[in-house]
Amino acid sequence: GVAKILAKIVEEEQPDLVILGKQAIDDDNNQTGQMLAGLLNWGQGTFASKVEIADGSVHVTREVDGGAETDTLKLPAIITTDLRLNEPRYASLPNIMKAKSKPMATKAPADFGVDVTPRLTTLKVVEPAKRSAGIKVADVDELVGKLKTMGVAK
Repeated sequence: GVAKILAKIVEEEQPDLVILGKQAIDDDNNQTGQMLAGLLNWGQGTFASKVEIADGSVHVTREVDGGAETDTLKLPAIITTDLRLNEPRYASLPNIMKAKSKPMATKAPADFGVDVTPRLTTLKVVEPAKRSAGIKVADVDELVGKLKTMGVAK
């Protein structure tokens, strides 16, 4: 539902770049950015740790195993961020007071023509089973012997 609402807002406002967080705190699924890119048919850069815009393109650097990867996307594009992308700035008290006086439009999902009725039902939430304690072995020979005894190795 969130990606559909954002798609409607993007269609109304026509930005060249939409920057989203990496994942939502409620379900930790990391889907909104990818779904929004799919709905809009825009390119996407995920887990961005550095973003540079030049000549109608955006260069997105992200950390991967063993280093960094840089992808170039044509604008318009969707980017999801990594925590290393930015150092947050905090608004000053005068700017907070100015912001309070600005009008803010409030819209419901129905205003966008989007149905946000949940389609998933949580059946139950359980803790994982307790793991049994492992065993310590002194050397490789003892490990191989234990594995043979358990029938794991021949």
